[in-house]
Amino acid sequence: MGSGTKYVSNKPDEKGVVHWDCSEDLVWHDLIQRQLACIEGRACQAYIDGLELLDLPQERPPQLSDINEVLQSTTGWKCVAVPALINFDRFFALLANKQFPVATFLRRREEFDYLQEPDFFHEIFGHCAMLTNPAFAAFTHTYGNLGAKANSAQRVYLARLYWFTVEFGLLEQLDGLRIYGGGILSSPGETQYSLTGKRVSGASSASDQGVAIDETRPLYKSFDPVDIMRTPYRIDIMQPLYFILEDINKLYELAHQDIMSMVAQAQKLGLHAPLFDTKIKEVS
Repeated sequence: MGSGTKYVSNKPDEKGVVHWDCSEDLVWHDLIQRQLACIEGRACQAYIDGLELLDLPQERPPQLSDINEVLQSTTGWKCVAVPALINFDRFFALLANKQFPVATFLRRREEFDYLQEPDFFHEIFGHCAMLTNPAFAAFTHTYGNLGAKANSAQRVYLARLYWFTVEFGLLEQLDGLRIYGGGILSSPGETQYSLTGKRVSGASSASDQGVAIDETRPLYKSFDPVDIMRTPYRIDIMQPLYFILEDINKLYELAHQDIMSMVAQAQKLGLHAPLFDTKIKEVS
């Protein structure tokens, strides 16, 4: 969201078809093959179930109409093609209407391993499988409704909630810690790194507890929406901290709670000390 992208989305034709070229087909093929192998034993069951429903092709990028057929039949959502970056007003408005924005461009080969901007692979492979899950879909819809009505200061706090759930959320399953955040699931490095962490207790900041930061492995904290909204982040590093959700259905419960009162509480309490170099600030 915002401006300044160097990418241009492929505009769908009058029938909604995106015409990918051969080089883009190959990038998609290589990305999905690598990441399918990487997420094995690491992705949460809700994501795996959704991925099976989507049945993504490997030889070429899927068409949004194929994705939408699955999303509409499961949770009533759909994907909408957008330019590479959109503003917050449009982002929240789309989510409030159960429309997930998807930039229809693929990263270049030289940026194969890491891209700050959300490309087609990140949006489709990282997020769409979870949008087949009713709890995740309900939370995302509520988030859009709240963001559409929030002021700019409130949106900054809401952005942190989105970051540590939809993008970088971890889930406790009976068989161990698993990933549900799309920012992790679309990144091979973060997929492996995110599950190597150690827990810290309580809702105070790790620095307040005197916890030493190890850049080679992250910290884990229990899921607490107010604590999350008080936690700064950076978009261009491996996350030093993840919040662990105990059950995916907790997102459905959260969707029906007074999240804006939590925003007000987080604003009153103030931010935790960041666990990263503050020379580059979080994007708001």
